[in-house]
Amino acid sequence: MQHGPAVRRRKLGEELRALRDRSGLTSGEAARIVGWHQSKISRIETGRSGVKPEDVRLLLDAYGGVGERERALLEALSVSAAGPAAGADTGRGRQWWHDYRGLLPQEYRDFISLEAGARSARTVELSVVPGLLQTPAYARAVTRAALGGLPEPKVDALVDVRLARQSVLRADPPLELDAVLDEAVLRRQIGGPEVMAEQLWHLVDVAALPHVRLQVLPFSVGGHLGLTGPFVIFSFPNIADLDVVVLDHLTSSLYLERKEDLEAYGAAFRTIQSHALPPQDSSELISGIAGSVIADGA
Repeated sequence: MQHGPAVRRRKLGEELRALRDRSGLTSGEAARIVGWHQSKISRIETGRSGVKPEDVRLLLDAYGGVGERERALLEALSVSAAGPAAGADTGRGRQWWHDYRGLLPQEYRDFISLEAGARSARTVELSVVPGLLQTPAYARAVTRAALGGLPEPKVDALVDVRLARQSVLRADPPLELDAVLDEAVLRRQIGGPEVMAEQLWHLVDVAALPHVRLQVLPFSVGGHLGLTGPFVIFSFPNIADLDVVVLDHLTSSLYLERKEDLEAYGAAFRTIQSHALPPQDSSELISGIAGSVIADGA
C-alpha cells in the first residue's frame, strides 16, 4: 500500500513512456524536440521526478495521436502525482477543488482529482451514504458528526465541496457509478428523521439514473467481505491498467494499484454485489425505510 502521489508519478511515467514508444521516438529524440536533457525524460518515465501539466502537454504534442480525454486525464494525473506542490492549472482552466487548498488535505484533493477523471467508480459503503449521493442536509449532518467543533464557515465550505463533487454524475459523459450500501447505512438516522427521509428518497431518485446502479446489502446476508472496510475502485478511459483502489482511514487515504490488489478488490466487489439485492428490490427497500422513518418521526 502506498500513498497517492508516489504511485501516480510512477503510473504517469509508465503511460508517457508507452506513448513515446508508440510514437517511435527514442528518449533522446523526445528530449531534443521539447528542448530538455535526456535525463529529465528518464526521471519522469521512471517516476523519480514529477512533471508539471504544461510539461505533460509539451510531451503529448511531441508524441501526437493523443485524444482529448486521454490528454485531459494525463494532465490531471500530473497534478495529483506532484503532491502538495502541485499547481492548480491542468490546461482546462483552474480545477474547482484547488480553490479549497487551505481547507482540504492534499489526499482529499488527490481523491477528487481521481474521481473527476474516472470513467466509472465501484464503491462499498458500510456506515454512511457515499458523498456523491448525499443531500445538502445529510452532508452537513455527517460533516458535523465526523468533525465535531468545526467552525460553521468551514462546515459550509466542506458541504460545498461535497456537493460540487456530484457534478461528475451530471457531466457528459457522466461517471458510471456502482454502489453497494450495507443496510445499516439506510437505518442510521444521521441528522434526524426529516433529514434522513429526504436522503433516502434522494437515493431512490438517483438510483433511477441510467448510469447509476444502487444495491443494498441486507442484514439477512449476515457476514460478508465488505466488513473489512469500505473501498472505492476507480476505472479510467483509454489508459491501460490505470485502475486504483482507494481505502480511507481516519487520518489518511491509501491507494492500491498492484495488479494482484486490483484483482482481489474487483473480485470482492463482484462477490459483495452478487449478495446484494437487485436494483429494483433495493429501491423498494429504501422507499419502505423512508416511509417508516417519516411515520416514526411523526
